[in-house]
Amino acid sequence: MAFNGNQAMEVSGSEKVKLVEKAKFRAIFTKPFCNLSPRQLLQHFHHRPRIRFAPQVEAEHLQKKRIDEILANTFTFNNERHCLPDPIDWLDNPSRDIEWLILLHKCYYFVGLGLYYRQTGDVRYRDLWVRLTESWIKQVPPGFIASDVTGRRVQNWIFAFYYFVHTNPAPCFSGEFLLRFLQSIHEQVDYLIHHLPPARNHRTLELYSIFLAAVVFPEFRDARKWLEFSITALTDNAQSDILPDGVHCELSTFYHHTVLKNFLAVKQLAVDNRIDFPPAFDQQLQKALEFSLWVHKPDGTIPSLSDGDTGSFHELLKLGYQLYGDPRLQFAATFGQSGQAPKVRSRWFPDGGYAILRSAWESGGNRRKGHYLIFDCGPLGAGNHGHLDVLNIELAAFGHSLIVDPGRYTYDESGDINWRARFRGTAAHNTVEVDGKNQGRYEYSPRHGKYRILGPHPEPQLKAFVTTRDFDYVHGLVRSHEYPAAHHRKILFAAREYWLICDFLKSDLIHDYHLRFHLSPNAWGKMATSTTPHGYFCDSPNLLVVHVEAHAKFQVEKGYFSPAYGVKFPVPVLRYDLHGRQAVFQTLLFPYEKQPPEVSIQPVPSSEDCSAFRCRLKRAGQITEDYYFLGHGEEEGHWRVENIEFQGRFGFLRLDQKGKPQLAFSLPGGKLSYRGIPLATEGE
Repeated sequence: MAFNGNQAMEVSGSEKVKLVEKAKFRAIFTKPFCNLSPRQLLQHFHHRPRIRFAPQVEAEHLQKKRIDEILANTFTFNNERHCLPDPIDWLDNPSRDIEWLILLHKCYYFVGLGLYYRQTGDVRYRDLWVRLTESWIKQVPPGFIASDVTGRRVQNWIFAFYYFVHTNPAPCFSGEFLLRFLQSIHEQVDYLIHHLPPARNHRTLELYSIFLAAVVFPEFRDARKWLEFSITALTDNAQSDILPDGVHCELSTFYHHTVLKNFLAVKQLAVDNRIDFPPAFDQQLQKALEFSLWVHKPDGTIPSLSDGDTGSFHELLKLGYQLYGDPRLQFAATFGQSGQAPKVRSRWFPDGGYAILRSAWESGGNRRKGHYLIFDCGPLGAGNHGHLDVLNIELAAFGHSLIVDPGRYTYDESGDINWRARFRGTAAHNTVEVDGKNQGRYEYSPRHGKYRILGPHPEPQLKAFVTTRDFDYVHGLVRSHEYPAAHHRKILFAAREYWLICDFLKSDLIHDYHLRFHLSPNAWGKMATSTTPHGYFCDSPNLLVVHVEAHAKFQVEKGYFSPAYGVKFPVPVLRYDLHGRQAVFQTLLFPYEKQPPEVSIQPVPSSEDCSAFRCRLKRAGQITEDYYFLGHGEEEGHWRVENIEFQGRFGFLRLDQKGKPQLAFSLPGGKLSYRGIPLATEGE
């Protein structure tokens, strides 16, 4: 055969490529693994009993119907479906929402492909995983979109590895593919190490990814370095981001649980593989579990305050109980069927700014009867998830959410309506809007290319939090730099049965004040309104709303509630309007199981900056009369009505149907008497 110089050069070039690939291979593994052939390496990874881990993926990402659609290159994320070309162009986004492309690149569905391959033996799941992984590696540069996307993808690639390799008794693809897969994992983790954000939920998930890769792949030359770094960094992250009261620094109920899930996954992985963390790490996790315990509603879901979805995180409470043995976590996670109930009903979280008022910690069949209200009197929080919603509430009772926070709906700001801005604004929440403005300046920022909260934030302040045997009282104040009116909101949980919400706003200037309450989707088309000389009545399923005194303008608006990203439902919004230098809104919220109570209101004459009224209630044949005495803002008042005298800032007296005092409450310093006899009051 004649000598062909070009052919010799081609062979030589091919050999050089192989040598380069082999050098890369040797560079990422420690001995003896760097000396194994791809086939030997594949055999090794199929037989490693000492490495213990398990996939951590939400069920919504593992729906078989969705995974089977992906076999035909049809992908559905955030309720938006697209059929992609084969092969996929990973750098193209068929949606106008970047979150869709983010979910494509996070690769949750890789875990589903592995799961259903193992369950069915259908090689289409395996073959698609290999093709998608290969094409992603060829097309996508390190860090594409953002480092947090890389972090979540690393987790999901490792969880797919769990099914295809770690727990699979026999190899099902080539050693060369496994090598390319592991090289990509190593490259992505190395990218994370050098591009970590300084704080908050993205840092937590990325550190978890580094820790996970270090534990699952000790064969990597850098694994020990990754492990030591991530243990220290995760401990620091927990200490900096979980506030002293246990609330995550971003002050979002949803992101609190996203972070908690990552921290608990780290802890479980450490326990399973006998890796020690500093005590400070565990202390912070237990604080975060404490807030999770409290923020769950009696039906087992969380409110979606400040960017997020609703849903249940009871599995985190169960895992917390398994890891730390706190019987209160077990009680909450099992709806009281086991464990131990917390010793107090209601709780204030001073760093997060959340007050949670409960009727009781119910168990068994009674759990649905529990009453719950969460009150937001905290700052916007770190990062960019805070909503302009200071003094907002959410209310639940009898197994239903009755007054709801709207949720987030979307992060996309394109289209004719900026739904992101609308869901984040003050008018979308259960608080008072002044002059049609948000509580903080929220407008388009050319520097960021999107809406941002600019300028000074609203300034909340808790004035009082009192919890007794039969009552809870909370008083919050917010001042805005967008208008001079200060907003006081006082809430009384009366006799652990119903709530009074009193809003007082005062300014030297004339303003338009708009109070809103967003009812649940279940109330859409199912509510009835009526007016009496002394109030507006709205009867919706399981909730009677009575607005005391009919001097405000009342209307029902259309609003929205979003339980999950990309999903929204219409809800009725009760709106009360006043115009002037000051405004007083007094609203009674009566949850009921089957029949609403019969309610009548009678105002009581009061001095300026004070108000009082009598509320006559008839329920199941029993009649009571509840008297309220309110000094607005921080004013005191003095009242004499029938046989009752009260002096103070806030007082309540219940008379039974025989006219005898039954329950009494006042703030410290208040003096309440009946027929000239001083009464002992709860709250003193």
